[in-house]
Amino acid sequence: QVQLVESGGGLVQPGGSLRLSCAASTSILSFNAMNWYRQAPGKERELVATITKSGSTSYEDSVKGRFTISRDNAENTMYLQMNSLKPEDTAVYYCNAFEKGWGARTDYWGKGTLVTVSS
Repeated sequence: QVQLVESGGGLVQPGGSLRLSCAASTSILSFNAMNWYRQAPGKERELVATITKSGSTSYEDSVKGRFTISRDNAENTMYLQMNSLKPEDTAVYYCNAFEKGWGARTDYWGKGTLVTVSS
């Protein structure tokens, strides 16, 4: 059973930075892609950033230029560096990874880590 464990959330002032980590219990190179999602209170979960197996990255428009997704294959860990944080970035951040095989997609999720941006 694949496990994803997030860490690094917390309380930060507007303009501050945090780095989230997502540690996988298996080789992250087995995944087609890994993602960071977030869910703010009263809102739907949204995709924030993606890193594919080949290393390509993409971002939701509101975080472009502020957030950076990366990974350490040797450590089986994905990261989200968040800079210039805004109150609207407050949310529970979830790590997601998926793999495809035989026409089916299997998703794995972490339990989430809370990021609160407030003065």
